[in-house]
Amino acid sequence: MTELNQIDLRVLATGNKRAWDTFVVASTPLINAVVRRTLSTYRLSEEDVMDAAQDVYVRLCANDFRLLKTYDPARAGLSTWLAVVARSSAVDHARRRRQGTTPIDDVPEVALAVEDRHVEKLKIPAGLLTERQTLILKYLYDEERDVAEVAQLLKIDAQTVRSTHHKALLRLREHFKEESP
Repeated sequence: MTELNQIDLRVLATGNKRAWDTFVVASTPLINAVVRRTLSTYRLSEEDVMDAAQDVYVRLCANDFRLLKTYDPARAGLSTWLAVVARSSAVDHARRRRQGTTPIDDVPEVALAVEDRHVEKLKIPAGLLTERQTLILKYLYDEERDVAEVAQLLKIDAQTVRSTHHKALLRLREHFKEESP
């Protein structure tokens, strides 16, 4: 049996079926274990666990193996990196499974009514936030855009949007905490 560290990822990323089959056989025990452990707190069925494990492989080969090509052996061993990918994929799978929906026709009209209330806009002192932080807050809150849209608009990574948003909120909390009586 081939070990993970013996697999040539460059060949794997070309879509070579033999390399992919070898990779799946070598990585399945690790991926299944990580997914099972991650999903144990979510109380999902065995079928969901297997679906989540399958999602890991789909994620690895999606978009011409884009994620797989990001692996950097200088930063982590392949099994460590795969465990991180598997855990992330399993959490995403669980979140999708938890989002129960109710058909709109089954929701009482009263529950659908949106209150028309005036919300006073927060006055942020000039210079408190950076220009980027201000712009990201404007897109996220005033224009109600999601993180992916903001990232695309600003031509930056989605994680940068989340990080900048977080730092802006920390600054605002600290400022308004000092101001409160």
